[in-house]
Amino acid sequence: MKARIPGAPQGGGNMMKKIQEMQENMERIQHEVEETEFTSSVGGGAVEVTVNGAHEVTSINLKPEIVDPEDIEMLEDLILSACNESIRKANEAMEKGMESAKGGLSIPGLF
Repeated sequence: MKARIPGAPQGGGNMMKKIQEMQENMERIQHEVEETEFTSSVGGGAVEVTVNGAHEVTSINLKPEIVDPEDIEMLEDLILSACNESIRKANEAMEKGMESAKGGLSIPGLF
């Protein structure tokens, strides 16, 4: 029994081929984005955080002058801000990649 896509014309072999190509593109793009690193800096470059597309922090760089034992809270806020910005960049790249992979194809109920 062949799978049928609601609303698709009969003899939709071409549609199935497009869906398969789209799926392959999505998998490739997802892998590429997960391997990409996204870096953000805050505090005038005093704190720099890098994450990969899988949202794993891969590095944190601090300028020595930012480390003030009397104001740890500011340092924590800067690190948190840089992490969140890097993760936002990774999410944005994944969303753009998935949109590109779909190539304008829209199947109600799936995406």
